[in-house]
Amino acid sequence: MSAIVAIVGRPNVGKSTLFNRLIQRREAIVDAVSGVTRDRHYGKSEWNGRIFSVIDTGGYVLGSEDIFEKEIDKQVELAIDESDVIIFVVDVETGITGMDADVAQLLRKVKKPVLLAVNKVDANNRIDDAYEFFNLGLGQYYNISGITGSGTGDLLDAVVAALPPQVEDDNDAELPRFAVVGRPNAGKSSLINALIGEERYIVTDVAGTTRDSIDTKYNQFGFEFNLVDTAGIRRKAKVREDLEFYSVMRSVRAIEQSDVCLLVLDATRGFDGQDQNIFWLAQRNNKGIVILVNKWDLYEKDTNSAKEYTQKIKEVIAPFVDVPIVFVSVKNKQRIFKAIETAVQVYQNRSKRVPTHQFNEVMLPLIENYPPPANKGKYIKIKFCTQIPSPYPQFVFFCNLPQYVKDPYKRFLENKIRENFDFNGVPISIFIRKK
Repeated sequence: MSAIVAIVGRPNVGKSTLFNRLIQRREAIVDAVSGVTRDRHYGKSEWNGRIFSVIDTGGYVLGSEDIFEKEIDKQVELAIDESDVIIFVVDVETGITGMDADVAQLLRKVKKPVLLAVNKVDANNRIDDAYEFFNLGLGQYYNISGITGSGTGDLLDAVVAALPPQVEDDNDAELPRFAVVGRPNAGKSSLINALIGEERYIVTDVAGTTRDSIDTKYNQFGFEFNLVDTAGIRRKAKVREDLEFYSVMRSVRAIEQSDVCLLVLDATRGFDGQDQNIFWLAQRNNKGIVILVNKWDLYEKDTNSAKEYTQKIKEVIAPFVDVPIVFVSVKNKQRIFKAIETAVQVYQNRSKRVPTHQFNEVMLPLIENYPPPANKGKYIKIKFCTQIPSPYPQFVFFCNLPQYVKDPYKRFLENKIRENFDFNGVPISIFIRKK
């Protein structure tokens, strides 16, 4: 089961810098370039052989200074609810502020591990300044510098020691797991009710009724799998920032433990930022994806509406556009079984194994007709390729000069794989190795 570590604290203490260091990549926090903002709040970290998810709460606090205190308290409360370990970041340069004291007061009441990280301790004279933070009443603290990385090793040792033991969930392990994900009030619980034919979940028009991720075994019409409802929004969460933050946190575990994600959209709202965040979470975790455009009965449409709606979604999710999109009305039970059939097909695609001889017979002639571009007069030759044994499709191509094979050519290889073998709805990984 995946563990979640949340980084909390007031604005401008260096939460995002620490987040970037823990997930070992640099991301522009305010840059709106495609591919950056989609995943700046969530990442994976590995330390001493333990992999865990990291959530940066900082990016979810929006608005002017006068509402920061209120919003920070809400973010911390949500992180407390959903995480296994909390890293509370403070700034040695400013010392303890009133907002720090408020956050500490919240954290002292919780029964989860809280690690106090005193940031910006990047000079010896600041070590003495950090003693002040004992006054927060959280016990031991860790002097770190998010920018240089000093002290983060000790902090990570403490994080891993505080994580709950890894427990493999072997209940119905042989059954596929389909996670029903999406923004609040898109119709996730209603979809499950419609599929299983009973009011298993309380369904209301209030966004955020469902509290927990719950598994439901589905066994009808020749299909058997576990459905997971991941709504997970509290009633008390009133503002958009809270809803987005909480729904993403609730989705993380379910997505990581699923085989296929059914991403439910509200047709009347479009494929917005929160839907996109959840889509890219699923894609980055190499899960099968089916997009269900719900409430299609309420959408004002003409003969080309579905085609135009599909095109808009594909423009956003490019280059991973080989994703099934099903237009449904859960309320009217229109095409919901088509949605399940599609999800089962995506699951089979994700599990597909292409025999090596067949893969080479198809791919090598295509590569010969369109070889990788030469680099500095050196010709690149791919002589062999195969699928790697793994839970999702990964392919390796062996060549003489792998360092010269660039991303555009990898996309060419992926496109040819998709044209010749059905991997609809499934992310594909391409590796180039030395022969």
